[in-house]
Amino acid sequence: MDKNKKIYFASDQHFGIPSFEKSLIREKKFVLWLDQIKKDAEAIFLLGDLFDFWFEYKKVVPKGFVRVLGKLAEIRDSGIPIYFFVGNHDLWMKDYFETELKIPTYYQSKEFTFNNKTFLIGHGDGLGPGDKGYKRMKKVFTNPVSKWFYKWLHPDLGVSLAQYLSTKNKLISGDEDVKFLGEENEWLVQYAKKKLEVKHYDYFLFGHRHLPMEIDLNKNSKYINTGDWITHFTYAVFDGDNLELKSFK
Repeated sequence: MDKNKKIYFASDQHFGIPSFEKSLIREKKFVLWLDQIKKDAEAIFLLGDLFDFWFEYKKVVPKGFVRVLGKLAEIRDSGIPIYFFVGNHDLWMKDYFETELKIPTYYQSKEFTFNNKTFLIGHGDGLGPGDKGYKRMKKVFTNPVSKWFYKWLHPDLGVSLAQYLSTKNKLISGDEDVKFLGEENEWLVQYAKKKLEVKHYDYFLFGHRHLPMEIDLNKNSKYINTGDWITHFTYAVFDGDNLELKSFK
């Protein structure tokens, strides 16, 4: 890493809810944040649920989000790498980000190394113990047969149906209760501790929980959850030496 550069991480913007007007306010705030961090960003990681719903038909993508998509295109065209991890609300993303924005898209957690620090990065849905109902439903959602049938719904119907279910049905959305459950019950903490039994990681970095968290797993490893851009407006930043949570005011 360049000593004057930083790496930024954010997740769970859920653009599109609860209404166009309220989502637009948050979208403009996120774009302002992107404008500020591009000045010293070595790379930007988006850890999923950028949209509350996203489905790519062969020739159609969901309406809206032009400000954030335009800003991401501008930043990427300037040469700053951007990495995107699909979340449980945008898991039906295919190649639109890769072909249109040149942003690689990941469907599983992935290991990265910066300045000799090892990171395991992902959205976090379906990892660790618990959330069994969602894990079963995710297998249905990601099944190629299910996606094939869904694409035959007219977008006006398909998008409306998915938006309704994403806000009304926690079996589909996954457990996103923002109440801290205690270190012994936070399933992503348990997942990280289990991974450490096999291999050392300096940082585990996830979203999905909508709750900003920094938890020391041992003397040399830390779990960080990036929170959200609905209530907390938080993000993580790595300066080459340390990773910490910050909030955007």
